[in-house]
Amino acid sequence: MDSPRCGPPTHRRHDQEDTLSETEAVLSSYLAHLAVERGLAANTLASYRRDLLRYLEHLKSRGHVTFGGVAEGDVAAFVAALREGDEAHQALVAASAARAVSAVRGLHRFALTQGVCRHDPAHQVRPPRQLRRLPKAISVRDVERLIAACGSDGAPLTLRNRALLGLLYGTGARISEAVGLCVDDVDLETGAWRVRLRGKGGRARLVPLGGFAGEALRAYLARARPRIVSQGRGGPGLFLNARGGRLTRQGAWEVLRGAAERGGLDGVSPHMLRHSFATHLLDGGADVRLVQELLGHASVTTTQVYTQVTVDKLRGVCAAARPRTRD
Repeated sequence: MDSPRCGPPTHRRHDQEDTLSETEAVLSSYLAHLAVERGLAANTLASYRRDLLRYLEHLKSRGHVTFGGVAEGDVAAFVAALREGDEAHQALVAASAARAVSAVRGLHRFALTQGVCRHDPAHQVRPPRQLRRLPKAISVRDVERLIAACGSDGAPLTLRNRALLGLLYGTGARISEAVGLCVDDVDLETGAWRVRLRGKGGRARLVPLGGFAGEALRAYLARARPRIVSQGRGGPGLFLNARGGRLTRQGAWEVLRGAAERGGLDGVSPHMLRHSFATHLLDGGADVRLVQELLGHASVTTTQVYTQVTVDKLRGVCAAARPRTRD
């Protein structure tokens, strides 16, 4: 049975959309919806736009410039193309393909709710199954090596780098949260040192600072940041680059990469420090709900992955210590 045909979209955001196909106009409205009403981060929006533009190319190659004629088989063929690749695109790993399928499903749900179409061909299409990958963590000793590799000469950028890495590990902050901090987000005046982090979806949380992270931030704010600000225009950003502007994600990555190389540590990433923060807390007996709050996870299910890491670690220790029977 043929899929029901639908008329044009019920509304247009701009007059220039009149020159777009139906699918292109709906995509434009959907991305605006994600940015304004859902508050998705710029990087996430860029990924959605890239995935969905590829999907519209796929639909066009199959003769669809409206959503009315799209069938489940068209969506399933796109999923297969994601995993297999073609002349213009490399094959995607399961995680990337799953993200693209999620974007496609969201686009079709949006088209349905906007009255653009009377059926959702993506409803029954499932993303590729992903292998469960446990987060990696480094040891406390390796964290100490990493921060020590920043140096101890008291130079402004040295103090900044020690404060940045100390905060990433000491709070479990995402790198985007760390570089997005303003001076006013840090409270070092009261007995309970803490920092206000803003996570996904604009959710804010207060995270206490450990002794090293707090001391490193205090030294940076008192002895380094004023000297760095004098090199440029200043501003509210907490972490600044050598010219006095706000440190970027790429700049923070370079700080970590340089320290890791000098410390002889391979494959260390900002997210690995976040994983280490969570894993070390759970190893020390912290409740998983507390760790969820500190990490800013919307669901405790996400945090519970770390409990499996600690259980596996404990199982390995027990296996190594268990007495072996002799022949």
